[in-house]
Amino acid sequence: MAANQAEQGLVDQWRDILAVHARTLCAIDRALHEHGLGASDFEVLDVLTEGTADDGGDAYRVQDIAGRVHLSQSALSRLVGRLEKDGLVSRGMCSEDRRGVRVCLTDKGRDLHARVRPLQRAVLEEMLREPSAR
Repeated sequence: MAANQAEQGLVDQWRDILAVHARTLCAIDRALHEHGLGASDFEVLDVLTEGTADDGGDAYRVQDIAGRVHLSQSALSRLVGRLEKDGLVSRGMCSEDRRGVRVCLTDKGRDLHARVRPLQRAVLEEMLREPSAR
């Protein structure tokens, strides 16, 4: 009986995490919609603004971004394609691995990120603060 309760506690905890994630993602999508972005779009732009890539440059390999935004490589490639079409990022070949692709922000992407970052951060503040602080 105690094992079943412990197991159910883990399941309940997992479902609570999923619920918070889903609510937060939807709230970010709503906040950014009028700017033509979704939560995943913003995450890619945000990663690209966080300093320098592993090699010290300003472009990130798609594989490195995928690990940080939790998208499959194919989903991320489609997303980056849309961002490139909108003029927010540019893509180029990776000099050290000709199969790799590097992505960097354009000035337009950097400007849009700067405008919408406060919206995304406000949603995070609202959705993720401790329940006791609400």
